[in-house]
Amino acid sequence: MRGAPPIRIDLVTIFPEYFEVPLALSLLGRARARGLIDARVHDLRDHATDRHRTVDDEPFGGGPGMVMKPEPWFAAVEAIPGWRAARRVLLTPAGRRLDQGLAEDLARQAHLILMCGRYEGVDERVADHLATDQVSIGDYVLAGGEAAALVVVEAVARLVPGVVGDEASLQEESFTTGLLDFPHYTRPAEFRGMGVPEVLVSGNHAEIERWRREEAARRTRARRPDLLPPLSAG
Repeated sequence: MRGAPPIRIDLVTIFPEYFEVPLALSLLGRARARGLIDARVHDLRDHATDRHRTVDDEPFGGGPGMVMKPEPWFAAVEAIPGWRAARRVLLTPAGRRLDQGLAEDLARQAHLILMCGRYEGVDERVADHLATDQVSIGDYVLAGGEAAALVVVEAVARLVPGVVGDEASLQEESFTTGLLDFPHYTRPAEFRGMGVPEVLVSGNHAEIERWRREEAARRTRARRPDLLPPLSAG
């Protein structure tokens, strides 16, 4: 168990209903029920200042689309207890790409605030003066930051002690060791003429471990050579 207060995760969005089902299911739902994660969702529109609950406006300098206004963002985040000490993460394509190292860093925090942008983007003053971090989940564009925020929540939550039943499995996953994970097989040993590698049913645990290390390295060289250290010259 964590042996400390649950990690607090606040999500700020214009679509709070987006998170209702994912946060109630599977690992996340069980972790919340067991008090390992305290996840709360906040509607950005509650902090708009006009009767239409407007959170966006036309960009200065012209151009297509709308830009999210700074006032609702500052008001929404500053209304969250403990916001000053929290890691305040703006989900944006311009941010640092999420990797396992960043997920581990965020999982060590007591309090995260995840800020979900929409439209053409968020006023840069939010990024510069309210967010402590800017994070991207990949080099592509989404309709908004909600899907990216869920990726961050899941990547972080499963690293919280007690969330994953077999914590030893976390040490052997893709990216944790710097390599992709090795191939996995289960019963039946024969399916439609397709078998499993004989070493896995040999009972020789030393050979199984060697095979897994070799397969992880082979798979990484073939699929993600960028994860491997560069070869030294000479």
